[in-house]
Amino acid sequence: MLKVISSHVFLNHRLHPGLLDVFARAGAQGVELFAARQHFDYTSRTHVRELADWFRANPAEAFSIHAPLYSDTEMGRGGSPAVNVIHPEKSRRIDAMDEVKRALEVAETLSFRFLILHLGEREDTWGPRALEHSITALEHLRAFANPLGVKVLVENLQGDVARPSNLVEILTTGHFQDIGVCLDVGHANLGDGVASSLSEVNGYVRSSHLHDNKGDRDAHLWPGDGTIQWDDALGGLKAAPQVPAGVLEIHYNLGESIETVGDKAKKAFERMDSAKKIS
Repeated sequence: MLKVISSHVFLNHRLHPGLLDVFARAGAQGVELFAARQHFDYTSRTHVRELADWFRANPAEAFSIHAPLYSDTEMGRGGSPAVNVIHPEKSRRIDAMDEVKRALEVAETLSFRFLILHLGEREDTWGPRALEHSITALEHLRAFANPLGVKVLVENLQGDVARPSNLVEILTTGHFQDIGVCLDVGHANLGDGVASSLSEVNGYVRSSHLHDNKGDRDAHLWPGDGTIQWDDALGGLKAAPQVPAGVLEIHYNLGESIETVGDKAKKAFERMDSAKKIS
């Protein structure tokens, strides 16, 4: 299992090489760049080149980019609408698609394997229209991403549209053999359960988001600080047909210092290494 960490843990900071050094010292083999303009400004050639230079000089890879959730620098707090590629309004879908493509264009300078995409928001409901918009969005983004060497992965969410069973229906109906799933273990714990969710997407999972919660809210705690049974969760992921990367996706407001992030990430990676595959 490739050991990866999301820069989401440093979302309150501008992402710079010194923070990437923290990940590398902790044992990260890859980094997921969280596309939020105040943190990782995917629209800035200067910022992208700065990070690309670090990855060229270090063994850790830019494994994936998490698609933007908002197009502003305040994560929507200033009134900017969410980036929603299946929004009922066509103009909103077009704007969202354009924003995701801006993040994909990073691959022209900084190569990465996967784009992690959200389909819908929590209040969106599942039905024929959501299925249609999801297929259209994935067809469009796949056509844009593939020439850049990037594959699209859809993430299970707490919303109805992105439940594991519905993601599988989207991928099978759209015949998307080259699009996979990023199984978010924390979201699964709040929904259908980790084991059930993994069973649904087992053949599609290519990456995973690892974070904990106590079953009440999407807290993005360090593994072991909530109620998830991590030996079972990690063992199940290691038994998948294509063993996914394990991406630590920890909340940025847990009061961690830069030093404690490195220490806790190292322990989490050790736990990932020691987990036994469930036969």
